Amino acid sequence: MKNLSPIDKMLYIINSILAALLLLSYILQLISPATIPVFAVLSLFVPFLMIINLIFGVYWLIKLKKQFLLSISVLVIGYIFSTPFYKIYGNNSSFNNDLKVMSYNVKSFDLFHKKKESKTPDGYKFIASKAPDVLAVQEYYHSKKNKLNYPHKFIKYRPKSNKYGMAIYSKYKIINSGSLDLKSVGNNIIFADILKEKDTIRIYNVHLESLRIKPGEENFGQENSEKLIERISSSFKTQAEQTVQFLAHEKQWKGKKIVCGDFNNTSYSWVYHQISKNKKDAFIESGKGFGKSFNYWFPMRIDFILTDEDAIINKFSTFSEKYSDHFPVLAKINW
Repeated sequence: MKNLSPIDKMLYIINSILAALLLLSYILQLISPATIPVFAVLSLFVPFLMIINLIFGVYWLIKLKKQFLLSISVLVIGYIFSTPFYKIYGNNSSFNNDLKVMSYNVKSFDLFHKKKESKTPDGYKFIASKAPDVLAVQEYYHSKKNKLNYPHKFIKYRPKSNKYGMAIYSKYKIINSGSLDLKSVGNNIIFADILKEKDTIRIYNVHLESLRIKPGEENFGQENSEKLIERISSSFKTQAEQTVQFLAHEKQWKGKKIVCGDFNNTSYSWVYHQISKNKKDAFIESGKGFGKSFNYWFPMRIDFILTDEDAIINKFSTFSEKYSDHFPVLAKINW
């Protein structure tokens, strides 16, 4: 640092702190939030840290300073041991017998009804236009206006409610279904076993504990930062408990499976790391771009479609239609 100007010295100190935080975030993926929930909050900021470290790396390169090695080294470590933030190339192949699966947090369909002057079709029409064979819906709301026309479905309502819950719609026969009945009133995990030709495929629809973040409001809808961190930490701890419950249930199933839903956490979290273990992430296999699935100015990927390792993902798409605070994700899967 001897050859650096006072400003560059200060910048390098900031750079070092942010590089250390990014490196720490890679390690935190291996530590349950139930142990240190407050540290798990860092997983939400991994994309920010990656971009900032990339900017620092480019800055030092332009100035021909060896300090560029710090950020670049940490980013390379992340590239090797962590999930990609951005995919340059995707896969757009498909077979006639692909299983087309869509996962969508529809936010109770309450944003599906556009103004009369809008020419944009409503969310029901959008789903119908994509014609998924299997549709996993989080934050489901039972309404007479529901136009989802499927021969088979499994709907699990929240306790003391006959309208709100989760749903799995299928063009294929459902031969078994059930619910893990999470303690959280607003969240749950359900499953349905569908029969496709001679294959029985288990579909898990996962909706983990919400962080209750309101992106459009100051301080994300919390009166102060301390309480915000405390609330998010508590949610992460609950997510960890729900993940353990899910993994115990999943372990009992030995056949083909697809795990999809709203994890309310990023691909840099312990939750994702545990659930995606020994699975393929449809975005990583065949996606392109950021895979953004939450309606926020920064690209956040918190909705996933995962398969067992034997599956072939021929295509993965994230859509930008704003019928909910989430964007639907869709994958074409084969074995």
